[in-house]
Amino acid sequence: MEHVLVTGGHGDLGSRIASSFREEGFFVQAPGRSELDVASADSVDAFFKNSEPLDLLVANAGVSLDGLLARTRETDWDHQLEVNLGGAFRCAKAALKPMLRRRRGHLIFISSHSAIHPPAGQAAYAAAKAGLIGLAKSLAREVGPAGIRVNVILPGFLETRMTASVSPSRKDEVLRDHTLGRLNTTDSVARFLLHLHQQLPHTSGQVFQLDSRAD
Repeated sequence: MEHVLVTGGHGDLGSRIASSFREEGFFVQAPGRSELDVASADSVDAFFKNSEPLDLLVANAGVSLDGLLARTRETDWDHQLEVNLGGAFRCAKAALKPMLRRRRGHLIFISSHSAIHPPAGQAAYAAAKAGLIGLAKSLAREVGPAGIRVNVILPGFLETRMTASVSPSRKDEVLRDHTLGRLNTTDSVARFLLHLHQQLPHTSGQVFQLDSRAD
């Protein structure tokens, strides 16, 4: 049985990804922040010390604190980079140790459309999510010779608890930018991850944008 870890597993997207893999017979851990705080090196070390070697890590934990750069506190900037980018780094580093010994494994980083086309007010979030793309592409070259895959997913705008505070006017703006006039869903994203992991064993170093925006 393959072992899967989904960070940020109590969020809407993380929990749906976890459910999709469980339904296919995977052993899945989907801890929330109280069990695995990806911004804490001690928390990550303790969690992986007691965890089985992974076949798949989905680095999904994230946080967004929108605001104009001129008004962004340095602590808020640091927190977003620590969770969104630093957390993926810490978990990937810990997961890779047994993967390299076993010469197999898969890392999937959940990035964002904001990484490549960010709106105003998301400088910190966009910088962190763009960093995931660079991290993944470099890491894919680094660990590819050991048979380990690394890929990135841009799910698109999803209606989740994380985006519940987005204003109706901003949601309308997002919809206008979509060629199909509708948003992606957590279920569709989860099923794509399952397909990528199971059916595309020769695919690595790629960035998959899953919504219907043309830009």
